[in-house]
Amino acid sequence: MKLKRILKWSAAAILLAVVTTTFVAYWRSTNDCGRSIPAGAERMKAIRFCEYGPPDVLKLEEIEKPVPNDNEVLVNVRAASLNSLEAAIIRDLWVIRLMSGVRKPKVARLGRDFAGVVEAVGKSVTEFKAGDEVFGVKWGALAEYICVQSHRAVVLKPANINFEQAAAVPVAGLTALQGLRKGNIQPGQKVLINGASGGVGTFALQIAKALGAEVAAVCSTRNAEQARSIGADHVIDYTKEDFTKSDQRYDVLFDNVGNRSFSERRQILKPHGICVLAGIGSMGAIDDSLSRIASTFTASLRSRFVEQKFERYTTTFNKADLAFLRDLMAEGKLTPVMEKTYPVTETAAAVRYIQQGHVRGKIVINVTSDQ
Repeated sequence: MKLKRILKWSAAAILLAVVTTTFVAYWRSTNDCGRSIPAGAERMKAIRFCEYGPPDVLKLEEIEKPVPNDNEVLVNVRAASLNSLEAAIIRDLWVIRLMSGVRKPKVARLGRDFAGVVEAVGKSVTEFKAGDEVFGVKWGALAEYICVQSHRAVVLKPANINFEQAAAVPVAGLTALQGLRKGNIQPGQKVLINGASGGVGTFALQIAKALGAEVAAVCSTRNAEQARSIGADHVIDYTKEDFTKSDQRYDVLFDNVGNRSFSERRQILKPHGICVLAGIGSMGAIDDSLSRIASTFTASLRSRFVEQKFERYTTTFNKADLAFLRDLMAEGKLTPVMEKTYPVTETAAAVRYIQQGHVRGKIVINVTSDQ
């Protein structure tokens, strides 16, 4: 009887803790949308979403223009790009709310990838100067200006690419690069990229080629020619052929979709091959995304008991890797693939397009008309 009472009160305590935590999280999740701009402060325009919902919640509004701290650079943003996460995060879904705010989005700004011109630098900054053309990662990139710490993920833009191309690179390019490194890719190896036509996939294909691999790209008929044009040695049209039933074996499977079983992925890997669990496909149509996320975790655990390895990773936004991508572009070994560009006034339409799924390459937003 004593044990039953202990279990009963323990369950009640856990339930109370969950309810209390949820209640507190609900009321603490707010944002600065209601804050007025101080008198005399400079203003700028930025994309914000003060509530969750369809793409129409995105508004181009006036907010206070930031002032750089001692270690920051103030960037006049010329272009920004959207990733699947940005298209998903505005949605009124419980899984999104758990990450970004239960009642309201805690951060009402959108966008991470940017390219633009340095307008001013803090007094401690020596690497950049006013007039430098740069690109990098900073949340809230869909705005006329952003402040970025000079030692973080921001580097000089190569002269041979424009602002739109540069803005397409950071998040997707870093995800592809770091994933391939997780697969310990070596020159001469055979690499299969499942999902080779989207933002991350198009970068992974080109980076793998630049690193000396023989690359096979899995994509649809619609994207086959695109894959060949950016360097694929072999193209597998998944509408006509099941790549898991091929007799080919690969050193690295860069799985950017996660739509195959553990055993199916194992059978196309060499005995000591590596499957890099890079993504779960388009976040536009969130249908079986949760099951794919769960499959990613279980595959990583199950691989501990077999020869082949299934590697998970989290993309980190750092200066060194961004500079590596910049150098590849400067050498002509990496060219961003962009399907569409939109003016900043049509950001909602751009997000709506991404939410439909199957975007080819990246979607870019022109933040200023001076391109």
